[in-house]
Amino acid sequence: MATDTTPPTRRTRSTARTPRPTGSLSAAEGMSRQYDYWLTVLKRTWRGGVVSSFLTPLLYVVAMGVLLGGFIEGDPERLEGATSYLAFVVPGLVASHAMTIAVSETTYPVMGAIKWHRTFYAQLATPLAVRDLVNAFIGFVMFRVASACAVFMLVLAPFGVFATWWGPILAWLSQLLVGFAFSTLVFAYSARLRSEEGFGILFRLGVIPLTLFSGAFFPIGNLGPVLEWVARLTPLWHGVSLSRMFCVDRVDWSLALLHVVVLVVLTVVGWVLAVRNLDRRLET
Repeated sequence: MATDTTPPTRRTRSTARTPRPTGSLSAAEGMSRQYDYWLTVLKRTWRGGVVSSFLTPLLYVVAMGVLLGGFIEGDPERLEGATSYLAFVVPGLVASHAMTIAVSETTYPVMGAIKWHRTFYAQLATPLAVRDLVNAFIGFVMFRVASACAVFMLVLAPFGVFATWWGPILAWLSQLLVGFAFSTLVFAYSARLRSEEGFGILFRLGVIPLTLFSGAFFPIGNLGPVLEWVARLTPLWHGVSLSRMFCVDRVDWSLALLHVVVLVVLTVVGWVLAVRNLDRRLET
């Protein structure tokens, strides 16, 4: 009897990935399904954010604006329309504070949700898509930014730093744009990192220089012609300038429109990159 000498067919290993949800839920539905989770996170963490989000910035403004500002002559021509150094520094500091919160909430928390406690993997096992994870995360961060900046502006109102009643409202909205731009861009950056060492570089070479040299503490004209234009290219300067012009009621509407367009474009680009980078990261 003849024997079949043909080698058995080798079992091939499938490399096809399990298909991900492609966003059949609407954006609102995707965020609402995570409401309980983020509410629980807020209940467990709000106490730790009180000092960093409210008390410390207020004391900083009092020290810089009231005490130190008392030794600085309030020349509106040199202080971009502000009648005092306190009125000059407050809008810039609140915009800078929005950036700081957005960056802090989208660095280690994002890496933790990917690498350490792997919350994103658990959420993705449900009908949620990557887009929904990003939207809910950014929504939570923006709640933190909005509440901190709103309380900040309300507490500072009795100091007489606002020229009109409507200026602080528009300034607050501009601070939200700063938060959106930085939260989406930094989320995209964090989603690509494999090690938390990259956050040290981000804070030392990104956050600190932006805070010091984007016009929050002094007019960028003091930097010299070259560095002044470098400062104008930074996202934070657009937010600081927009926030300040509304607070001191010296609005250049064409420049304000430019600020808004830049911050909105950065937000859209950051969101697209955040979704793409997180999707690629969760596949590995």
